[in-house]
Amino acid sequence: MFRFYRSGVYCQPWARVLPQILCPASSLTKVIPMSSKKFALAWSIALASFLMTLVLVSAASAATEKVLYSLGNGLDAAYPFDTPVFDAAGNLYGTTWEGGPSNHGTVFELSPVTGGGWTETVLYSFAGSPTDGGKPSGSLIFDKAGNIYGTTRTGGSPNCKNAPCGTVFELIPGSNGTWTESLIYVFANLKDGAYPYAGVIMDGAGNLYGMTHEGGAHDLGTVFELSPSNGGWTKRTLHSFSGTDGKFPVSGLVMDTAGNLYGTTEKGGTANLGVAFELSPSGKGWKETVLYSFAGGTDGSGPHVGLILDTLGNLYGTTASGGSGGCQNGCGTVFELSPSGGGWTETIIQTLTLANGSVPNDIVFDSVGNIYGTTRRGGSGKKCNGGGCGTVFKLTPSNGTWTETVLYSFRGIPDGAVPFSGPIVDANGNVFGTTVFGGKYHPGVVFEIQP
Repeated sequence: MFRFYRSGVYCQPWARVLPQILCPASSLTKVIPMSSKKFALAWSIALASFLMTLVLVSAASAATEKVLYSLGNGLDAAYPFDTPVFDAAGNLYGTTWEGGPSNHGTVFELSPVTGGGWTETVLYSFAGSPTDGGKPSGSLIFDKAGNIYGTTRTGGSPNCKNAPCGTVFELIPGSNGTWTESLIYVFANLKDGAYPYAGVIMDGAGNLYGMTHEGGAHDLGTVFELSPSNGGWTKRTLHSFSGTDGKFPVSGLVMDTAGNLYGTTEKGGTANLGVAFELSPSGKGWKETVLYSFAGGTDGSGPHVGLILDTLGNLYGTTASGGSGGCQNGCGTVFELSPSGGGWTETIIQTLTLANGSVPNDIVFDSVGNIYGTTRRGGSGKKCNGGGCGTVFKLTPSNGTWTETVLYSFRGIPDGAVPFSGPIVDANGNVFGTTVFGGKYHPGVVFEIQP
């Protein structure tokens, strides 16, 4: 399955993973590097304050949620920012921002146990710069041989604003149950691209595609391709964002059957509030087309997640703010982009509210065309650091309109709080995902919600 934030005292590239907690949306500006000591202090202060709030949370929720696993026990995985993925046997895989002996993050597996419950295995612990990647936050993918691919936001070369530039890695399973990591690409410097926030996708020929949040010709982010070649990988920059065509992509990509790539950028465009774009192969290069520039106000703004495609070629996604719903800068939207007369038309299919959930993450279709998503804040649970602890929601299509149902409102400890990634849905309609906080040990949970 291809699945798939600034100024202020401590809002730096690493802190951007917690924009709605550490950095108010109204203060978003370009990031500035920060020393590890200052970041550690900022993280400790913010986390302690947040956890004190969570302990007091006790609101009831209308639906039943099952915590499959509480992360953060000792050197265990901690703080998952990605959407987990299933393998063919029903095991779940994900990444965490922290955990492991070096505390640079992990790749973990959850396996169902006969008779009930799940057991966790840490497949790999990252060591950080300069020899390894660090701080993964994007979703993983499998190839046909069962190898795992992903990205790390930091690690590798230290030549990006006095910080590590990030990596793309592969994990190869061994016959004895162990996994071996290979860094298939290390971003060398800002011109090469820096800080891949999301994971990569793979085409039918085995090529990988992804984006970096910064770097490139204008230091505003890139789209890149990695192609297998002579036992290694060759990297090509397909596009460097320049501002009017988008800047600072945070999301992953999606590819249609014709090989076109689609994605979003958090900033840039006509109003500097983000764009949705298409990259199409053209001769020996790629051509970018801005499909839509977000305008803010009743329209959405700040898309920080990827797009999904339906069978008719329509695109769907979310914006972190904009719309209305009782939030200072709007609670966010779910939108549809439809090809029309050689261009694209945007339709807001859902404006989110503080009561039902705000700041939406990635969305996903189920087998009959319903949309599922999560929100980082809002909901009927008591407040987590000034806002609700987040929700899981469902959008059901009917006669050209969509009806929203809040499946679950997170309460904090012990059930989890603040999902930072979208959900996945299995063949039976069960919804799975992760939260950054909450759980028995506080650094997040993997959850399931049954219909």
